[in-house]
Amino acid sequence: MFIQTETTPNPATLKFLPGETVLDSGTADFPTAEAGTASPLAARLFAVPGVAGVFLGSDFVTVTKTDAAMWDQIKPSILGAIMEHYQSGQPALADGGTAQAGGGHAAHSGPDAEIVDQIKELLDTRVRPAVAQDGGDITFHGFDRGVVYLHMQGACAGCPSSTLTLKMGIENLLRHYIPEVVEVRPVA
Repeated sequence: MFIQTETTPNPATLKFLPGETVLDSGTADFPTAEAGTASPLAARLFAVPGVAGVFLGSDFVTVTKTDAAMWDQIKPSILGAIMEHYQSGQPALADGGTAQAGGGHAAHSGPDAEIVDQIKELLDTRVRPAVAQDGGDITFHGFDRGVVYLHMQGACAGCPSSTLTLKMGIENLLRHYIPEVVEVRPVA
């Protein structure tokens, strides 16, 4: 098995491409080792000292390291953990674990439902494919009085350029197509 590694705009995060399907659909975010117990793959990665977060996509695994960890020291162990997982034959998610349904977006109903549908459509077609290339994901969290709240995951969470991405990229895109949008803000 040959696993490719790509850098991301977030220096604390690397993207690993195992050359095989990771998740059949959706994404799964494990920001802590406790959350990672729902995934045999994430649990194996969290066993590597220095791993702070794991994000699973359709064909990639994004790993975020602690500030103290050095990539040249932990990367071989991460590659080994990914290989061991695929050799084990276990699924990426345990029976109780699920990928984010509905594209990962929060449900929304009410008077702004049509606007929210437009926001989700733009996120799915224009934004999410681009951020997936960088090993992350951005999902809709809410819409209130012209403000769109987005949840950043994987390489996008904690990325130094995430504010620029939100303000200059996503906010401008949404405001261009949807006049009701006045601002975009991240949620933790």
